Amino acid sequence: MGMKLRLGDSKEHDEEKHPLLLNMAVPEAERSLIQKAMNQTFQSSAHLANLLPTGSVLAFQLLSPIFTNLGICDSVSRFMTAGLVALCGASCFLLCFTDSFRDYKGNICYGFATFNGLWVIDGSTTLPLELAAKYRLRFIDFMHAVMSVLVFAAIAMFDQNVVNCFFPEPSNQTQEVLTSLPVGIGVICSMLFVVFPTHRHGIGFPLSTN
Repeated sequence: MGMKLRLGDSKEHDEEKHPLLLNMAVPEAERSLIQKAMNQTFQSSAHLANLLPTGSVLAFQLLSPIFTNLGICDSVSRFMTAGLVALCGASCFLLCFTDSFRDYKGNICYGFATFNGLWVIDGSTTLPLELAAKYRLRFIDFMHAVMSVLVFAAIAMFDQNVVNCFFPEPSNQTQEVLTSLPVGIGVICSMLFVVFPTHRHGIGFPLSTN
C-alpha cells in the first residue's frame, strides 16, 4: 500500500513538474494541417522575395541620396533623379524576362526568355528544343514585369529624398496620395504575386537550383 502511494505521489509530482507536456499533445491530423499552413506561409514569403531584382533596388537606394542632393534638388539634379528612377524601373521590367539554368558542368548560365525558348546571353551553350520550351516567354512574364515596375514605383515614392525632390511643398491631397498609394500598390501586387508566382530565376533574383 505504501509502495502504491509512493508511485501515485511520484506520478502527480511529474505532472506538476511538467504540466505543459500534457497539453502539448496535438492530434496527428491537426499537426499535419498546422505544418501545411506553415509551409504555405513560408512559400508565399519566398515568392514575395522574387518580386524585385535586388541589384536594381540596391543601386537606386545607393544613388538616390547622391542624385537628389539629399532631397534639395535643382533642375539638373531633378533631371538626373528622373533618369535614375526611369533606368531602375526599366531594369526591373527587363530583368523579369531573364532566367537561368545549370549546364552539364554545373555552371549557371543566364539568358533572355523568347517566344522560341531561352536565348543564352554569352552563347556558351545551347539548350535542346524540348528543354528550351520550358523557358518560353509567357503572358504571366509580362504580368510580373508590370507588377515589378509598380512595386519599384512604390519604393521610389517611399524614398523621402525623391519625394522632396519632385514635391518640395506638397499639398494635403498630394501628401495623402504619396502616403497611401505606395501601400496600396504593395499590398495588391504582393497578393497577385502570391497567387501567380514566378518560376524564373533571372539576373538579380535567387539562383536556380536546377
